[in-house]
Amino acid sequence: MSGEIRAVVRAGEMLELLRAEGPLGVSELGTSLELPVGSVHRLARTLVSLGLVQQLADRRYGLGARLVPLGRAANELFGVRARPVLNSLARDLEESANLATLSGDRAEYVAQVAGPHAMRMFTEVGRRVPLHSTGVGKAMLATLDEGDALALLDEQHMNPATSKTIVDREQMRGELAAIRQRGYAIDDEEMEVGVRCLAVPFTGNALMAVSVSGPSGRFTESAAHAAAPRVHAAAQRLEQIFTGSPA
Repeated sequence: MSGEIRAVVRAGEMLELLRAEGPLGVSELGTSLELPVGSVHRLARTLVSLGLVQQLADRRYGLGARLVPLGRAANELFGVRARPVLNSLARDLEESANLATLSGDRAEYVAQVAGPHAMRMFTEVGRRVPLHSTGVGKAMLATLDEGDALALLDEQHMNPATSKTIVDREQMRGELAAIRQRGYAIDDEEMEVGVRCLAVPFTGNALMAVSVSGPSGRFTESAAHAAAPRVHAAAQRLEQIFTGSPA
């Protein structure tokens, strides 16, 4: 790897670390990135000059304001490219359709189309949610090696969101095995009481998932399972759009 490419990789690693951990000092950055203090200083100063990182009054470094419009533009791009497929899915199933990606140890919604009913699920784009208690989170976890999936769960802690949330490691291991076998995940009121969700992950290297969610009284368990083929088709189409991978 050339020096220029290595520097870009290090910059990306620093930005991701600051996103995950919040403001950090030079020594903390050096320890986490396995870089000498001098290298951290040079890298941080370069990112500060670009507005991607800022130095706070206590001399720690945090994410810079320049990332705000960049993030907004990225979210808009996801929405523009995903909306036709999500629109079709929401129209066909008459429930809200969502696209999420893995963001650190959370799932982050990057696009959504609300369903047609007055009572419907609305997920704010940019919202980050736990992996263990959501359909999109469990779907993406199931695409990882078991060790990697369990390590992510250990990082975020499996706290209960409702009485139905899976909080036992061994039970989650079985849940992920079942998801791998059938090809989709079900959130059965595990994140919010009264809400059911079905999610299908991308099958390639992109850690993303498509989901449909609705009130559990209308989007029943049988309706959710019946929706799986259409959500699978939407996930395949979106994977083609975002990665160029064949369905």
